[in-house]
Formats: sequence, structure tokens, C-alpha cells
Amino acid sequence: MYVTGRFPLLVALGVVPIMVLSVAGVSSWAVLLAWLALCIGVAAIDAARAVDARALTLVRDGTTRARLGDAVSTGIWITNPHPRAAHLTVRDAWQPTAGAPTERARVSIPGGERRHISVPLQPRRRGELRSTFVALRSAGPLGIAGRQVVMANTGTLRVLPPFTSRRHLASRVARLKELDGNTSLQVRGQGTEFDSLREYVRGDDVRSIDWRATARSATTMLRTWRPERDRHVVILIDTGRTSAARVGDGTRLDAFLEAALLLTALAQRAGDHVHVVMFDRVVRARVSGVDGPRLLPAIVDAMAPIEAQLLDTNWDAAFAEIRTLTTRPSLVVLLTAQDSPDSSRAFLGSLQPVTARSRVIVGSATDSALDDIAQQRTHIDEVYRAAAAQQTASEAAAVALAMQRAGAEAITDTPENLPPRVADRYLALKKLGRL
Repeated sequence: MYVTGRFPLLVALGVVPIMVLSVAGVSSWAVLLAWLALCIGVAAIDAARAVDARALTLVRDGTTRARLGDAVSTGIWITNPHPRAAHLTVRDAWQPTAGAPTERARVSIPGGERRHISVPLQPRRRGELRSTFVALRSAGPLGIAGRQVVMANTGTLRVLPPFTSRRHLASRVARLKELDGNTSLQVRGQGTEFDSLREYVRGDDVRSIDWRATARSATTMLRTWRPERDRHVVILIDTGRTSAARVGDGTRLDAFLEAALLLTALAQRAGDHVHVVMFDRVVRARVSGVDGPRLLPAIVDAMAPIEAQLLDTNWDAAFAEIRTLTTRPSLVVLLTAQDSPDSSRAFLGSLQPVTARSRVIVGSATDSALDDIAQQRTHIDEVYRAAAAQQTASEAAAVALAMQRAGAEAITDTPENLPPRVADRYLALKKLGRL
């Protein structure tokens, strides 16, 4: 049972009979107790007349998946089997990061009918969000009191990565089409595939002239080439403790997810096979053997609930996992934060066997504010911060040099610039015929 704001108003009205009867010589305390008993009795009768909310039927509907930052429309259908109308106040108990409205929904449902309660959400974090119960208050006919019940009813919303780097995809796909021979630009390099023959045009590379075809034709014929297809791209996303560090408005892991999604979308259009694994000491998510239009949704769905773990990554086990994905030479993209010589020893010690059989790119997100901090030296505190920023940059450069000596290529940039830089390097390898 609960009481509404009308109950204290009803109690306050007792001032009138108390003042009138006290003038007539009646004890004010006796009048007060009698009035309170009357108010409590009215409230109890009103609550008893309220529709029993436990008999109501709840059915959820609406979106179950959404990208981070998008507004989501969810709702509940409430059916009233009673012959009397139900006057309800409804609270859908989503966790705070779901961004549910704070005000309670109010609805009146006539007997034998149903109504829909809309619950708009604005998710503020990626992952699996839940509502485990719905709280219902059923008011009596007078609106003074009512019944309250908490009904177990689970609702879930999977919040997917926002994929903000999608804006870079169109320009990269256009460049891919140029490499693929869909425009007049043709490339030739080690590892490229023969595409077709066409007539020689002034300015073409004379090394691509097909002399046998020229001998059979009345004009000079030229071979055109396209990048090889059906290559394997393995993306390993580090979910260890270094990925939990904040850079910009998010974590390093968020930047790694954006880079992986952009590269996946581009490689899919290039006809390559993409394998994605998220790893620290165990496999947190893995997508392999999926091609075509199903690839990107499968990867986005697998990424959604994964968070960085406060564990050191086992790189021997991580690289062993890579070897299980493909036995063919491939492009391996490691998205990890290796910016300290001390913490990178295990990574560098395990890296060389991977570079011996595959081309390796190591992508890392850095804080865009480091350069600004290194330049600010007005006060003594700023001098110390500038020294720390320069030391961080120096250590990161030393680790990048060690990666190059091990045969890998290091790409370090801000969270906004890392995804397009990784995609550009993939296109450059395609153009050079090294992938």
C-alpha cells in the first residue's frame, strides 16, 4: 500500500473540525485522533478498491540493439484483465547508463483493454544493458492511496560500438575501386593479378605491354592488373589493462574497435577474408569464417559487450591464437598500447616469430593532449607535466623503433586519426602488391 499527495491534504483539512468543535468545548485531541482514524480508514478503503496490479500482464517491445549515442525507443504493453479501470504509475527499472527518463509514466487502462507505455532510452555506454523489473502503482478511485507491486520482467538492450569512423569509408572505397580496375587507373606490382587486355594509351607503363597479344592484333595491347583477392586479414584487439586507459573522450579500446571496424569494412569490399579476435589472457570474442554482408554485423555484435580487463596480456597465447586462424601468409593488425619499454618486453619478445611469416602492423592510440602539454612551461607544475609528456613520447618512440627492428610497422595516432591511418596503410600494401 502507498499514499499519494492527496492524503496529507485530507489530513490538513482536519484543522476545520478541530477549530469548530474546540469552540464548542470538545477536546481538540479527541477530534484530531478521530479525524486521523477517519483519514486512515478512507485511505485503506481507497487502496482496497484499487485494481490489483499483480494480475496485469506485461509484454515488452521495441528495439533490442542500437549504436552508442543513438536514441532508442522501447516500451511495454500493459493488459488489464479486471472489469474496473486501472490507474497506473509505471517505472521501468533500467540501469542508469541506459539513459531512461526520470519521470514516471502515468496511464489509465479501462477494464479488458491494454495500453502502451513508451520508454525512450539514450544509452551512455557500450555493452549489455538490462531492466530486471517493472514497478507498478495502482491508484484507488479517490486517488488518495493505492497498491504497489514490483513485477519481474527482464528487458535487454545491446549497445553496439558507434562506428564513427564510417565517415572515412566512402573515400577509401573509392580509392580501392581505382586499385581494382573500376576506373582508368591500373597498377602493377609484385603479387598483383592479371585482369584484362586493353589498347595502349600514351603515358602507360611500357613494361605492361603484352607483345604476344600485340603480334596477334593490329594495335599495341597492354596488360592491366588488379590487387590480389582472397587474402587473409587477422585483426587482434588487445583487451588487457593498457587498453583501459582513457585517450580523448573514450578509452583506447574504443579507438581500437573503430579502427578494426573501418579496416573490416574496407577489406570486405576488397574481397579479403577478415578474422577478428579480442584477447588478453583468454579469448573474449572471436569472429572467423564469416564473409559477405554478414561479416560486419557479426563483428559489431561480438564487440558490443567486451570491456578492457585489468590484466596483463599473455602475448605468447595471443600469437598462438592468431596461428589457429589461418595458416597462409596474411596481414596481421595488432591493435594494442605498447608505449613503455618495461611493459612491452613480453610483447616484443613474442613478436618476431609472427613477423617472420606475416606482414604485421601495430596500431596504437595516443592522447592528443600530450603535444600541448609538452609545450606549456609557464609555471613549475607545467614544467613537470611537460617533462612527463616528453618522457612518455620518447619511450613510445623507442618501443616503435624496437617493433620496426622486429619486422613490424608501428602506427601511433590520436583516436580520431588511427582508423583512417590503418586503412590507408592497408590500401598502400594493396597498391604495392604486398598483400
